[in-house]
Amino acid sequence: MNIHIVQHNVKTNNPEENLKWILEELETPESHEALLTVFPACTVCGYPQWGSAAYTDLQKRSQAVLQECVARSEHRAFLIGMPLQIQDKGLCNAIVFVQNNAIRAIVTKKYLAPNEQKYFVRGEGVQTINYQGQEIAIGFYEDLKELTKSHTEQPDMVICCGCNIFNYNNPYSIRYRMRKIVEHLNAALVFVNRVGAEGSYLYAGGSMAMNAAGSILSQFPYFEEHSETVDLQLLTTIEDEKPDAVELVYKGLIMGLREYFRKNGFTKAVLGLSGGIDSAVVCALAAAALGGENVHGILMPSQYSSDHSVNDAVALAKNLGVGYDIVPIADCFEALKRTMKPVFGDRPEDVTEENMQARIRGTILMSYANKMGAIVLNTTNKSEAAMGYGTLYGDSCGALSTIADLYKTEVYELAEYINRNGELIPRNSIEKAPSAELRPGQKDSDSLPDYEVLDAILNLHIEEQLCEEEIVEQGYDAELVSTVLRKVRINEWKRLQFPPLLKVSPMAFGIDRRVPIS
Repeated sequence: MNIHIVQHNVKTNNPEENLKWILEELETPESHEALLTVFPACTVCGYPQWGSAAYTDLQKRSQAVLQECVARSEHRAFLIGMPLQIQDKGLCNAIVFVQNNAIRAIVTKKYLAPNEQKYFVRGEGVQTINYQGQEIAIGFYEDLKELTKSHTEQPDMVICCGCNIFNYNNPYSIRYRMRKIVEHLNAALVFVNRVGAEGSYLYAGGSMAMNAAGSILSQFPYFEEHSETVDLQLLTTIEDEKPDAVELVYKGLIMGLREYFRKNGFTKAVLGLSGGIDSAVVCALAAAALGGENVHGILMPSQYSSDHSVNDAVALAKNLGVGYDIVPIADCFEALKRTMKPVFGDRPEDVTEENMQARIRGTILMSYANKMGAIVLNTTNKSEAAMGYGTLYGDSCGALSTIADLYKTEVYELAEYINRNGELIPRNSIEKAPSAELRPGQKDSDSLPDYEVLDAILNLHIEEQLCEEEIVEQGYDAELVSTVLRKVRINEWKRLQFPPLLKVSPMAFGIDRRVPIS
């Protein structure tokens, strides 16, 4: 049985725009020749819809798109996902099976995510239909766990329509679940997933097809649009190559940046270049996503900045083809201190003056963005965000936080990947001791544990959700663990005021992990 699989980018809350590419795909020779064309879940309206799902105008526009698709389906069959009002039930997240100008079946999502439960009612889950002499089980990714448990019917084929938000673990977990289903049912399987990004959420694609023996017939690329027709009865298979996590994160962040700018109507980015690893990685990602000509770096040395910081930042900009300006902040800093002198009196300098410098830099970046029609990219990493190591309204300013879901050690891994074909990020930016350079001789290690140790503790607490006692049992110093977890706890209020981030981990701040701030 030939199945035409469509892995496509979707524009959320714009069914009319999505209709254009849906109809174009249905008119391709590949779709015409296949017995069935399958689109991802939530194809018509995108995901997540949040509050917009509740508005009747979007529901009516979606219904009009469905009617147009049905009218164009003579001698055709396809699956398409959308929000749908079901009589006597309510608004459901649905997969509609359309054949020959009619709706043959509607599959409704049963296991709803927490944000879906506010707007959708619980559906019936996986449904098996007979088509062309084949028993086909159709369902959402989240509902397919039923197929390995209580499902009693024996389908010939399983079609999983996904809209799976990316994290660096789920390509592996998706493969594992798909293979378990095939082994349990001895049935062929198609998994179709979307690509693209919506704000913080990345969609990786990675659609696949397996025969009933569990061998992979086709593996779609990650983070790229792709469509292909697959014969599920083929015995010829391809090698099961597991994707590299660092490569996926790199591609995902580039796509997330590009999509954020494209879908919000922006073209130019600006960021502060300190000569350090974080700003270097963000600049390299932005140049790859937007083109170096659309990225601008601002070097803002203070009296505490080292010469190599400026030199490293200049070398980076030249390597990437990025424009830059040097805007020293020493005079502005001294002027601000004089301005505050009548208020501060003779109190000695402390962290207040350090924060002043960070906020001056934030003001410079935002001023450039306003004047030049750019948006500021934030360069905070997850280790810093976890510990509250950064100045609110200074380091935290920006429209998008590119690497805030990567620990510092992961940022180093990504930098090495970026340099895999040649040195884009200067070696000195990677190898030198990290520093905010807000006071003489300052190093991150003055305020934070070694990043290797810190990130291991943070990962156990945030991703693995272990408590203090359980982390100490793993062999870490009790006093250190207590200090780290306390800082994570007391800085939630600060993280809530950070820009939106690009989610790449299973437990991103502000999206997956929220705790009370008081």
